[in-house]
Amino acid sequence: MARKQKFSRLEEVLHQRRDALRQALAGDDSLLREISQRSGGDEADFALDSACLEVGSQLIEVASRELASVENALARLKIGKYGKCEACGGNILAARLEVLPYATSCIECQRNLENRSSRNGRSTDWSRILEQSPDEIRISDLDINIS
Repeated sequence: MARKQKFSRLEEVLHQRRDALRQALAGDDSLLREISQRSGGDEADFALDSACLEVGSQLIEVASRELASVENALARLKIGKYGKCEACGGNILAARLEVLPYATSCIECQRNLENRSSRNGRSTDWSRILEQSPDEIRISDLDINIS
């Protein structure tokens, strides 16, 4: 399949993802408002509501970042820069775009970015996580930057 045809199909995927994220964010927003407006209950109810609010807030933040990435990819499609690495200007492999349609960097530049982040102490120790059973993994073990 030609690169242009793949981009056309990926554009459809991006539009579908954008619409799904917008819908999820609208739903999550109303749920957060509902939780925050609750009153009464005991301390356990309050703690549960607070925990739900925090998790919901974090999920909304992740979804918002993904939505921004999708919208950026759609804008890059319109101006003819989709599929080009923002760092080096080279082509991003179609296989990478199939997996991550809003990727803005080629594999090599992404690897370099992650290595720099790792040297600055902002890396997840996957070996430590992979050695644990799924029941032992905590959210705090996953310090992932998806921006």
